[in-house]
Amino acid sequence: MRVLHVVPSYAPAWRYGGTIHAVHGQCKALAESGLDIHVYTTNVDGDGDSDVPLERPVDVDGVQVTYFPSRRLRRLYYSPRMAAALRGRVGEFDLLHLHSVFLWPTWAAARQAGRAGVPYIVAPEGMLVRELIRRKSRLAKQLWIRLIERRSLRLAAGIQTTSPRELEEFKRFGFEAVEPFLIPHGIDIEEIGPPPSRPPAPPRGRRARILFLGRISWEKGLDRLIPAMRHLADVELVIAGNDESGYSESLQELARRLGLLDQIIFKGPVLGGEKWKLIRSAALLVLPSYSENFGMVALEAMAVGRPVVVTPEVGLADMVAEADSGIVVAGEPDKLGPAIDALLRDRGQLRRKAANGRRAIEERFTWESVAGQLRRKYEEIVQRA
Repeated sequence: MRVLHVVPSYAPAWRYGGTIHAVHGQCKALAESGLDIHVYTTNVDGDGDSDVPLERPVDVDGVQVTYFPSRRLRRLYYSPRMAAALRGRVGEFDLLHLHSVFLWPTWAAARQAGRAGVPYIVAPEGMLVRELIRRKSRLAKQLWIRLIERRSLRLAAGIQTTSPRELEEFKRFGFEAVEPFLIPHGIDIEEIGPPPSRPPAPPRGRRARILFLGRISWEKGLDRLIPAMRHLADVELVIAGNDESGYSESLQELARRLGLLDQIIFKGPVLGGEKWKLIRSAALLVLPSYSENFGMVALEAMAVGRPVVVTPEVGLADMVAEADSGIVVAGEPDKLGPAIDALLRDRGQLRRKAANGRRAIEERFTWESVAGQLRRKYEEIVQRA
């Protein structure tokens, strides 16, 4: 089976966070399962461009990736060269898998697939959340939904959601569309290796280190994690991740105003081996998001053998509770801080939840397992079409 994935940006544009890691992991695993996997994407990488060949397939871990330039309307990832390639070649594929909404590549690929009679799947990747739309570009996104997205979703042969929360959010919109299916993202256990046998040593002069890892943006809830540190006087918080919007400045000012700056380290982006080393250095990971369709970093922490603390708005919250791999707690600082403190003080509970998290990853969230589910869904859709 020959499958084309269309995604606005792709590796090596790792700055865009968990979605890039997840889509690449998914494509790599599908290619390893024997499918002929291709990707159409742009070379957009922040204000610059990824250093990649353009308009010809490049082998990236067994996936044939074609990068196209985007010189105008870059925030929408508009690319006339990609449009030309889709017009000319979309009929060569058995199925398209489109990642994102509200962006030009998804609309363009859905339109060309419809014209060629090729079935396609849309994965909103957490972008169809009412609260996110309400707080950012509400009128523009509502217009986009009315003029573009409703039709793309109505004609899709499948809608992929990655968590129960994303599935619920999608249904709330009431789109005229096929019943969405739920297949989560996965993780590469072999890349991470076995979890350490001992808990990490605390930083000098501290009881423990806790970690936030992800994009530095308002929806991640850092404005409530920092005040929660008032309940953790002898604990160090490391905030690591890429900051596209300059949000770190206001967070640092918040920490300074609360007298917490000496407890918090703003580390910036970490990649590759440094990321795994940083996760291993922490006693636990905190993801206090206002909205998070999945929470890839929580999977990564669990795979390393670290408990996670998440808010109910994180897509993986139900799984964390079910697997007993951490705690789910409201994001208000006076609830979040004491909950973290209680977990840190119970070393037996920390070790048990760490072991539970690793076990859940091995049983349910390896890329081999996820790719098998996706492959069966692809075969079902192609046969039906």
